[in-house]
Amino acid sequence: MTLRLSAPVQLAPETWHQLADAHAERADALTEAHRRRASRAEKHPVEDFLFTYYSYKPAILRRWHPGPGVVLNGGADQRGGWRWYEIVGGRNVRVADEQFRQERASLYRGVTGLLRATRDRAGVFGCFGLHEWAMVYRTDATRHEIPLRLGAAGTDAVVEAHDLRCTHFDAFRFFTPEAVPLNREPLDREGAVAREQPGCLHAGMDVYKWMLKLGPLVPGHLLLDAFVLARDIRELDMRASPYDLRDWGYSPVAIETAEGKAEYVRQQRLLSARGQALRAAVLDVVDVVDAAAAV
Repeated sequence: MTLRLSAPVQLAPETWHQLADAHAERADALTEAHRRRASRAEKHPVEDFLFTYYSYKPAILRRWHPGPGVVLNGGADQRGGWRWYEIVGGRNVRVADEQFRQERASLYRGVTGLLRATRDRAGVFGCFGLHEWAMVYRTDATRHEIPLRLGAAGTDAVVEAHDLRCTHFDAFRFFTPEAVPLNREPLDREGAVAREQPGCLHAGMDVYKWMLKLGPLVPGHLLLDAFVLARDIRELDMRASPYDLRDWGYSPVAIETAEGKAEYVRQQRLLSARGQALRAAVLDVVDVVDAAAAV
């Protein structure tokens, strides 16, 4: 449901308290295993990625935002001092979306522009997750202390037998120097908006990051849905990687075989569709905010 800022939704205290508590419980369940490992200084090669690469702590997921156009009745005591919230009607609060747009204007335009461009572009599904293979091509230094499923020589042979088609700069930038010229085209930060496409696993994971950067504009359930998507994408990403993760409970998606390629593309398409749905949902919210600002 799209909320219209001209007619704010009023939530009674008991209603939004229940929503906030349910959100925190869901967030805690999603991060419980990571928090337990962190307390014991244990590492996980798959699940830790969402907290190390993106550098967001589990606590940030617990904070529920209703999104624009929602007034939290009686919320002044709890949220009156929160950044990008404003007090209305004496003791009520709502997200100060116009203030956010003004204070984070450059970030806002960049994030929404990238989300919109990716949403409107056709997906490409022929990369087979070879970015992870290109990151260990012809090098003894791997990104994880886990053996390579095919060994170094076998991994190199897979890279050399395929056409590298990576479209995501933040994956491409970790290619080994020997793998960089093997990509179909060179990538750079400036060209990200022109090349980002919804079939890319890393672009799908980044939906979580972009929602976090939009802060209180993103309703809480969308943020947690994006986190779940990023978690599921990360699992496929590593199952299709050259690493042998069977001891961690992950069966390989052997993209060096025809069967593995077919399975990878099947799952890639399903994940891409979920990413597109989330992009559309958050852009629906953004469109309402932009329309209100224009008025």
